[in-house]
Amino acid sequence: MSLPIDPATIDPEEYGEKQAVLEMNHEEAIEHVREVCTDVGFGIPVEFSPSELLNEKVDADRDPYYVLGACNPEIADRALEETPKIGGLFPCNMIVWEEEPGRQRVYHVSIMKIARLLGTAPDNEAWAEIIDETGDYVEEAFERFDSVETESTD
Repeated sequence: MSLPIDPATIDPEEYGEKQAVLEMNHEEAIEHVREVCTDVGFGIPVEFSPSELLNEKVDADRDPYYVLGACNPEIADRALEETPKIGGLFPCNMIVWEEEPGRQRVYHVSIMKIARLLGTAPDNEAWAEIIDETGDYVEEAFERFDSVETESTD
C-alpha cells in the first residue's frame, strides 16, 4: 500500500507537532501536564494509560505511557458546528511517555490542523480561528512546561 502523500515532505508545523522533555518521574510529569493544561484553558475530560492496559491484557511489558485528553468546550463546540467529523479525532491529546526513569517526553499534534490537512474540516476563516485559538493554548502550555528541551520533531 502506498500513501497518497509523502509524510516526509510535511513540515511538523503543518500538523502542529510539539514536544517537550520533563526531568521528573512519570507520575509527577502526568500531574504537571494536567495542571498546565488546566491553567491554560483545557479541561481533561478523559485520561488513561495504554501501557497499563496492554501490560495487563497482553503482557506487553511496556514502559509508562499516558494519554491526557485535553478539551476546551467552547472551541470544541464551535469545531463541531463547522464539521461533525472532527469528533472522530476528539479530544486533543497530550501524551506523556517515559524515555528513561526521571525523563519524560510530552507529545502533541493538532487535531484541528490534521483535520484540515485530511480534508475533514473546512478551509475557511472560522476553522483558521479555531486552529489559532487551540494553537495559542498549546503554545502557552509548552512554554510553561519546566523542560530541559522543547522541540519540534527533527
